[in-house]
Amino acid sequence: MSGRDPYHAGLVGADFYAAKRDVSGELAVVLQGKLDNRGLELIEPISRAVNRGEIHELILTDDPEATPGRRVDRIAYLGFFEVVQPGVILAGDEFFVDERPVGHLAGFDSTHLPNHLNVVIRVAERLDGVERGAAPGSRIRFTHSRSNRG
Repeated sequence: MSGRDPYHAGLVGADFYAAKRDVSGELAVVLQGKLDNRGLELIEPISRAVNRGEIHELILTDDPEATPGRRVDRIAYLGFFEVVQPGVILAGDEFFVDERPVGHLAGFDSTHLPNHLNVVIRVAERLDGVERGAAPGSRIRFTHSRSNRG
């Protein structure tokens, strides 16, 4: 039995999330490199549940139009993180590395599922993991931010 997706149908949006706990983790791998033609296709859903112990990729973009349902080409690779505190991450969430604000969650690309999810972060400056000074074990955190668009 299949029902219609309430997000796709326009029945609910980011304001549906009144409050949620932070999702946190640690970098397992630091990546370097940038592409101008990556071709990520951000999926329509604005949220994803992430479970303890899962590994997901963090990709940064300086594209101000990067939102669910959009294509993203200009990217920088940050790394792979392990989820330590599970929960739900939501487009618009503020994203931190070692308690430094980095950007806001733009959306998700499912190219590599079921292996891992690409978590795309909208940033002001497209710097990769090495340029940002990230290291294995760096702490990452997603915090609910109702004032930011997804």
